Amino acid sequence: MYALHLIALIAASAVIAGAARRTAVPAPLLLVAAGLIASYVPGVPTYTLDPHIVLPLILPPLLHLAALDSSYLDLRANVRPVALLSVGYVLFATFAVGWLAYLLVPDLPLTAALVLGAVVAPPDAVAATAIARRLGLPHRITTILQGESLVNDATAITAYRVALAAVVGEGVSWLGGIGEFLLAAVGGVVVGLVLMLPIHWLRTRLKDALLQNTLSLLIPFVAYAAAERVHASGVLAVVVVALFLGHRAWQVDFATRLQEAAVWKMVAFILESAVFALIGLQLPHVVRGLGAYGMGQAAWYAAGVFVAVVVVRYVWVFPATFLPRWLSSRIREREPAVTWKTPVIVGWAGMRGVVSLAIAFSIPLTVHGGQPFPARNLVLFLTFTTVIGTLVVQGLTLPALIRALKLPQPDQQQLTLAEAQAQSQASGAAEERLEELLADERNALPGPLVDRLRIALEHRRNAPWERLGAVNPLTGESADVIYRRLAREMIAAEREVFVRLRDERRIDDEMMRTLLRRLDLEEAAAHRASD
Repeated sequence: MYALHLIALIAASAVIAGAARRTAVPAPLLLVAAGLIASYVPGVPTYTLDPHIVLPLILPPLLHLAALDSSYLDLRANVRPVALLSVGYVLFATFAVGWLAYLLVPDLPLTAALVLGAVVAPPDAVAATAIARRLGLPHRITTILQGESLVNDATAITAYRVALAAVVGEGVSWLGGIGEFLLAAVGGVVVGLVLMLPIHWLRTRLKDALLQNTLSLLIPFVAYAAAERVHASGVLAVVVVALFLGHRAWQVDFATRLQEAAVWKMVAFILESAVFALIGLQLPHVVRGLGAYGMGQAAWYAAGVFVAVVVVRYVWVFPATFLPRWLSSRIREREPAVTWKTPVIVGWAGMRGVVSLAIAFSIPLTVHGGQPFPARNLVLFLTFTTVIGTLVVQGLTLPALIRALKLPQPDQQQLTLAEAQAQSQASGAAEERLEELLADERNALPGPLVDRLRIALEHRRNAPWERLGAVNPLTGESADVIYRRLAREMIAAEREVFVRLRDERRIDDEMMRTLLRRLDLEEAAAHRASD
């Protein structure tokens, strides 16, 4: 029965998230609303999560995908602002928000308030970076937001565990907490460095794409578990391994890369959809468990915590942006100039998301001695409302804020020109290699096949330049776009013929699948090149 409930949750979450893509409403908000409505429907089961499996199950794959899509070189070039946000800001937010919550909520222990501060400290920049790319934010801002989201989880989880140890009665001093933080950080990086080379070696030796992608699915869980086994940061281990694998992804075969991208997007889609649906499903249960805190009173506390989260981020972001530049001439020389608009965007892009929810779900039900965790349901409620509040208020208004500030847009013509120059150099190398190969009698080919290789090479060489050229006055499309659209139409016509021949029993299903796979690869290449 539990398996059926899990399947129903995943299926319903996927349907709702898919439907949200056709509307202007962010998928997380629609999922929360749907879960909340479903929780009052008779017959819908009560979903509960084991706190001990939430972090190991949810975080590793999400972090792995985010790190694979990140740029190691860009992160290294922006290590100072990324570190100030992912480490400095998270620690500052943990204490500042925790202290403000302690002052705001009567009878809330300071240790429990610090747990809340750690839970809501790390922003989830997935939505922010998606908006940034769509609206053409400067590349450096996007890189900083993405880099922050990779490392801040490790900082928040370590701070959470230190605060949690104080709550459950394990006893921890300030010096001990700092030592645990350093051990977790350094240990996580070391474990990642130890694992990344053998894992990459194994990936390049496996020749079967299915085996390689099976390994890919296991990598984040292996890295996380190995680091946690030695009391290090599993998050940092996952990030280090994934950054290295993403940086070296060109060394594995194309079939693995195609499958891996699709598989990991599906995994992230399912996990994120299910987690947000669980918020709605569990919210009534959390509200019923508020105990001495009434719903109206808790709502005021939620508003206060939300304001604190937003204000505290700006309190950190503005000084962290300008003080280092004022104090160091070297930074002014090495890094591009920034205006007040940059910290405004970075500050408002601090939406909370799946990471905060995963940490909140992992809060234990009891402390040492068997007593209930103090104000656990209130902490969960404040986490839920903070995540929802930031998604609604900041997420819905961030695009309008970006447009209103009129930040300089990337020069698309300059980007296309750089692409064309890179492609021209690569095509030149490919042409030289082709001539070397054809000079060898063992590589003899009929003339039409040689011409086909040359035509394909010439098309790759010309495609970026064609995007710089004139557009069709009727459709507004460049010659390259029209070419790819017509190619897809031709492929669709071929596909229909193959299916008809199969239905007429003139070819069998195995042959049809072989022919369709060739067309699928060609269509995938055309689609990707036109994005």
